[in-house]
Amino acid sequence: MIQDVEIATIQDFTLMVTEQDYRADLGRHRNLFIYRGEPDASFTLSTSLRRHCKDKSSFLEPPMLLNFTKYAILQEPTIENSIWNQMILGQHHGLPTRLLDWSYSPTVALHFSTTENDLEMMDARDSVVWRIDIHELHDMLPEKYRKVIRKYNTTVFSVDMISEVCKSLHQYDEDMQDKCMVIIEPPSLDPRIVNQYSFFSVIPGKMVDITGFLDAHTNHTTRFIIKKELRWRIRDMLDHLNITERIVYPGLDGLSRWLGRHYFVRD
Repeated sequence: MIQDVEIATIQDFTLMVTEQDYRADLGRHRNLFIYRGEPDASFTLSTSLRRHCKDKSSFLEPPMLLNFTKYAILQEPTIENSIWNQMILGQHHGLPTRLLDWSYSPTVALHFSTTENDLEMMDARDSVVWRIDIHELHDMLPEKYRKVIRKYNTTVFSVDMISEVCKSLHQYDEDMQDKCMVIIEPPSLDPRIVNQYSFFSVIPGKMVDITGFLDAHTNHTTRFIIKKELRWRIRDMLDHLNITERIVYPGLDGLSRWLGRHYFVRD
């Protein structure tokens, strides 16, 4: 079941970004939650592939990846060797894919939750940060996937690990049906992936209702609802913590977006 938690005070914000369970086996405070920020709390979870291609997603995904690989190989010569790297690189550069972006950092997710293309909307609507539990999701995987996790003594899949157990998207869809999904930590192809502490959930083609799946099959999924009255306050605090466009989008594009927002005049 998805739990809703309202973030209406700075104290609520502090609790959200500091939640970590104590692990006696490590003597450390750690968890395997990952987070996704959205500027509108009414948004449901959906991949860019589903939003762009709708019910033709499974039909259009293979030729789109094929053409992306054909044209992108000049910049990334090894891309044709892995369907997973094709999707990750494509997602990174705006290609519609079945991947959903997540971050290990709740403050990075809060950045995306408290930033709007039209900054006038910051006061107009609540935003949201989603939280899911990698342990919980990977416990649902077929045995051959869990066997790879045990082999490498880890919880999160790398591209090499998923390639070891699954060679094609068709096989992945057959393995997953609409009952589970893999979380991948991508290779550090770009400073943006590193700075955003990026993870991806690989959504099976048969899983049309991601939100419904999480509500029916998970216990630790949480939606943190950022009240509109607090969004600018959190935004200013994130800037103070150096969580800005300049960091999450390294380069001149991020610098320009940061400065544009920094000098924005509120009505």
